[in-house]
Amino acid sequence: MLARPGSMQARTTMYNDNALKIGLFGANCSSGRSATKVPERWSASWDDCLALAKLGDEAGLDFMLPIARWKGYGGETDFHGATLETVTWAVGLLAATKQMTVFGTVHAPLFHPLIAAKEFVTADHIGRGRMGMNIVCGWNEGEFDMFGVKQREHDERYSYAQEWVDVVKQAWERDDTFDFDGAYLHLKGARAFPKPFGGTRPLMMNAGSSGVGQSFAVRNCDAFFVATQGSRKSLAGNAAKVAEVKAEARSHGRDIEVFTVGQVICRPTQQEADDYYQHAIIDNADWGAIDGMLANKSITPQTIPPDEYYKKRAYFASHAVGGYPFVGTPDKVAEELASISEAGVRGIGLSFVNFLDEVPYFCAEVLPRLEHAGVRTKN
Repeated sequence: MLARPGSMQARTTMYNDNALKIGLFGANCSSGRSATKVPERWSASWDDCLALAKLGDEAGLDFMLPIARWKGYGGETDFHGATLETVTWAVGLLAATKQMTVFGTVHAPLFHPLIAAKEFVTADHIGRGRMGMNIVCGWNEGEFDMFGVKQREHDERYSYAQEWVDVVKQAWERDDTFDFDGAYLHLKGARAFPKPFGGTRPLMMNAGSSGVGQSFAVRNCDAFFVATQGSRKSLAGNAAKVAEVKAEARSHGRDIEVFTVGQVICRPTQQEADDYYQHAIIDNADWGAIDGMLANKSITPQTIPPDEYYKKRAYFASHAVGGYPFVGTPDKVAEELASISEAGVRGIGLSFVNFLDEVPYFCAEVLPRLEHAGVRTKN
């Protein structure tokens, strides 16, 4: 039974004692986090998302985290070409679940902070304190062009986002009418009622990968979503990043939880897992979509030497889209997940080629092993 949230500690622990929080990442986007052409790739239909949320909630998974996308990456599948908007998606899932936290992902430059604050409060009441906010400070230029919004220079994005967060928090916390006069935002007589559910506020998360982005997260957020090249390549990379982020947070007199990403292909034997990983992620990669993702970062065969380009292309297919690949038997996947928990990672957003096909096996076989390892409690 879900307890009423009485503190941010209740929210940050997601109302349970699991040392490692496990969530599902990117299920609102077509193909999820697998840029693959295999026919069983994820649909991201509402019916499938709803069935997945109910399955995960019943199994004791801790959260669902969406990606805010407005345009696909192209390729044969138009990877992420069909997506469900994240806040309305979260509202529907919160109404249909009982335990898990559901995040909405919001681009600060595209949403007025008072509107965002009100949307998240509404969702938070529907979920009785289980709503989380994932803040994005910048994104693909082509998507911003759709809205007629110009991207600010990198560091200035975080200056704007700081004002944005300050307004959102005031809207959630202040009982009076307030003005706000910043460099970017100018509000007169602002007010927002009701306040978030239970006298606290939604969890706040950010995934800024630069130094400026990381500093923004440790100053303002409850969780820092790490998806660096180091964390995607090795488990040791996750441990090193946790130590770095925690140290910076302490320098601000704060603590922050560190989350990361991963892609799971779990099968009864290592050979089966390896074979499917090769088949789905490498042999049937949607290279056109991967080229589109790289082009968004101004990485093309024309901008860097061809050998370097194809190395980056291979890395994107194998690691960058879904995150670190947890490929193997239930014993191996559980062992690797336990190791990142021991390194201080608080949570991980996992993706699967087809969530509904694969999550039941993961929950039945991997979760009990994580309970035995002491990083999860029995649901």
